[in-house]
Amino acid sequence: MTRYTIGEASRRSGFSMDTLRYYEKIGLLVDVDRSSTGHRCFTDEDLGWLGTLKCLRDTGMPVADMLAFAELTRAGDHTIPQRVALLESHHARVSEHIADLRTKHDGIAAKIAWYRGVLDG
Repeated sequence: MTRYTIGEASRRSGFSMDTLRYYEKIGLLVDVDRSSTGHRCFTDEDLGWLGTLKCLRDTGMPVADMLAFAELTRAGDHTIPQRVALLESHHARVSEHIADLRTKHDGIAAKIAWYRGVLDG
């Protein structure tokens, strides 16, 4: 089994070392192995979980919802319906945000076109 230092896990996951420590402190990461000297040792499984957390965080999921998702995941397969509901709710919020950004993107493009018309006219 491959094991990664916190620095390696930070580079591979895209999270800072401080964030990894914080996520462990609040319970988003649990059971992170320790070396004989007490240093954190991350596994490929940990990195996979961090990938999920990165996706959720980067799409704006609140930490409280991430914690709820983590707790449901650790509780077992009987919580899959609740996890689906939580993810569907987040997906809807992300979709609304994307639609809002598209509208604003179109507004910026229209303003650029207007200014180019002024320059060309």
